[in-house]
Amino acid sequence: MAKHDDPRVPQAEDCVLRPLLERRAREQGEKVFATFVDGRPPLTYRVLRDRAVRVADRLHTLGVRQGDFVLIWLPNGEFVLDVMLAVNYLGATFVPINVAYKGRLLEHAVQVAGAKLMIGHPSLVPLLADVDRGSLETVVVASDDVAIDIPGLTVLPQSTLEGNASEPPPLERPIQPWDIQCVLYTSGTTGASKAVLSPYAHVSAMALSTFPFMTSDDRGVLYMPMFHIGGVSYVMWAILTGGSIAFFERFVTATFWRDVRETGGTFATILGAPSTFLLKAERGEDEENTPLRFGLMNPLTEEAKMLAKRVGFRAYGVFNMTETSTPLLTGLDPEETNLCGKPREGMECRVVDANDCEVAPGTVGELIVRSDAPWTLNAGYHKNPEATASAWRNGWFHTGDAFRRDDRGNFYFVDRLKDSIRRRGENISSAEVEFEVNSHPDVKETAAIAVTSEHTEDEVMVVVCPLEGRTVDPAALLAFLIPRMPHYMVPRFVRLVEDFPRTPTQRVQKHVLRSQGITEDTWDREKAGIVVKRDRL
Repeated sequence: MAKHDDPRVPQAEDCVLRPLLERRAREQGEKVFATFVDGRPPLTYRVLRDRAVRVADRLHTLGVRQGDFVLIWLPNGEFVLDVMLAVNYLGATFVPINVAYKGRLLEHAVQVAGAKLMIGHPSLVPLLADVDRGSLETVVVASDDVAIDIPGLTVLPQSTLEGNASEPPPLERPIQPWDIQCVLYTSGTTGASKAVLSPYAHVSAMALSTFPFMTSDDRGVLYMPMFHIGGVSYVMWAILTGGSIAFFERFVTATFWRDVRETGGTFATILGAPSTFLLKAERGEDEENTPLRFGLMNPLTEEAKMLAKRVGFRAYGVFNMTETSTPLLTGLDPEETNLCGKPREGMECRVVDANDCEVAPGTVGELIVRSDAPWTLNAGYHKNPEATASAWRNGWFHTGDAFRRDDRGNFYFVDRLKDSIRRRGENISSAEVEFEVNSHPDVKETAAIAVTSEHTEDEVMVVVCPLEGRTVDPAALLAFLIPRMPHYMVPRFVRLVEDFPRTPTQRVQKHVLRSQGITEDTWDREKAGIVVKRDRL
């Protein structure tokens, strides 16, 4: 493979999956790559490599070639690992889609990919009959008990991918750092999901920069799905460092600490809602004796820090998204909340106004980023040149997130630009409102949105999902919030729901809540006669 004199240019042997896994199998073949929640035997690097090679050989027989896109529609488990690695062994592109997709979302993802081959779960594949499948010709079902007949599709059993090859098929050319390793679909909170093109150099840079405090002795708790960058980055971190993963099917509050303890996980990413669920759960022996040493907490709220202190692991924060590679990073156990840290080495970050002009410290603007190293950020959106041009204007990637920077160079997340609320001249962070509401002992999860009042300006509404078996009284909630937040931030409207409209990656679809507006069951504090007075100076 060609070498590059510029040290910033990633080398293929350091980021391309095929040579990396060959080296791991050769040098530490008996080391555990993955442990599992259900107690099945651990998976070693040698077995991982050999299974990937056998599947790669069979995919090659089915016509998959270097540069092809292969659709994957599978839940977490050993098989999705085999398939991901096999696709990349061929120099093809891994294109996982959400297992919750159906109808329009499914049709969009399949058509954008333009793949001829899919590997899917038997309970999902029949949904293909109801959509326009574009160029899709063949589906391999993850089962040998196949009784699926879809006109126009060749449906094959899982045994089609079983073989005894010991060496992968030869490549047409060496796989390069700028080749596309995977295509990952964004959540689509404001529109159709965009297909993010992720080169090998991008994925490896993200994996290493997201978990900088971990060594090859660590084991990452992977519960995020493999159609999410959170899942892919854990797998790549392990292969890049020679570490290991504890592979969960999904996050379950009631069994999380038991599963961490039994699988030997030493670090995990704990997002906002899971951290709230874990903090409000009763503490037990598994939590008290957890092997977890590090927690990537996003966002790094006071609540998240309380969980880290209670459990006894070291917390840190980052800013990342599918399109970037963790441009911002804190140290361990930072004192401040909602801190995303400072730019990591090789990254430039700015907070800018609508004209891409940098704003003064303390002023809220959009975070834009760029990298010194080529191909370590996304390569654009597949078949969406307009979105690519918009995001990459002026040579910087525009995150769509509102940030502020202090005079010491620290960056703080404020909100998604489209989720911010402006009320009576004040900019309000929906994330900050949600944090305070989530602190109420009866609240499970919250979405804060802007709604238009009779005065034609924004008012704050909170849509609240109570904990199971609990109720939330809106007036009591307001009494809880008034001492905790500025007067202009106190919600006027409270709506109670059993759950939220969500994207297939379980993010709350705030645009749906905003479109629903003030419903008949929405409580209004002004009609209830509750007056929120301006704070005294």
